Amino acid sequence: MAEQGQPANVMVVDDEAVARISLAEILRLEGYHVATAASGEEALSLLSKSGPFDMMVLDLKMPGMDGIEVTKEVQEESPGTVIILLTAFGTLETAIEAIRQGAHDYLLKPCPIPDILESVRKGLAKRQQEQQRQHLVSQLQRTLSELVTAEGADVVEEAVSPQPSRFLQIRDVVVDRQKHIVMLRGQPLDLTPTEFKILACLMETPDQVWSPQELVRRAQGYETDAWGARAIVRVHVRRLRKKMELDPSDPTYILNVRGVGYMFASSVPDSA
Repeated sequence: MAEQGQPANVMVVDDEAVARISLAEILRLEGYHVATAASGEEALSLLSKSGPFDMMVLDLKMPGMDGIEVTKEVQEESPGTVIILLTAFGTLETAIEAIRQGAHDYLLKPCPIPDILESVRKGLAKRQQEQQRQHLVSQLQRTLSELVTAEGADVVEEAVSPQPSRFLQIRDVVVDRQKHIVMLRGQPLDLTPTEFKILACLMETPDQVWSPQELVRRAQGYETDAWGARAIVRVHVRRLRKKMELDPSDPTYILNVRGVGYMFASSVPDSA
């Protein structure tokens, strides 16, 4: 991944050689470092060998793994990589699914080159803002740790108070809702805004079950059907568990209540 101030590393993934080579050359002329892959499988292999890329410009319809499947894998392995999906067979449903899976943008082929370049610039700018946020989190780590120690039991009382409060603390997890910082066992967690909102919702009412639809409404601000809500929340809960749990396959913080939803456990489950 490019250091700050260095040209961004971009991967172009398309099974059509002409489209792949042409777009790669255009991006090189814009000053980016560019690699190419002719399939989703090749893209993931290159990602594992070369390390994270700043951006992937990805064709949706390819033999083997399609763009949505590749997007899911990249979000798991390299969540900081910005993804732009290109397709000649666009529908509203695929556009919504692409954004839900974490894509920055969704463009229809043939897309004017200026539009692609503008989307690339905006995506990289958004990524830079996220890096700056992460840097701020790192800088604030010591200050927040000292503040948590000073607050002591008062923070715990605020966590169960019905009145909105800046801090939530359940077990060894502390949430600063003002600065959008989460500490786990004294160390900061790198959460996306949606992950932060879902965790805060669950910690506001420990041991109370939230349905996926309630979490989507609270964390993302819109209504969706039960099936869509389950699909959306499942992805974010899986990522939270990977970041929080010692063993994500046997969670002790965010628990699933089958057929109902999710809750944050105020104590370690007996089976843990």
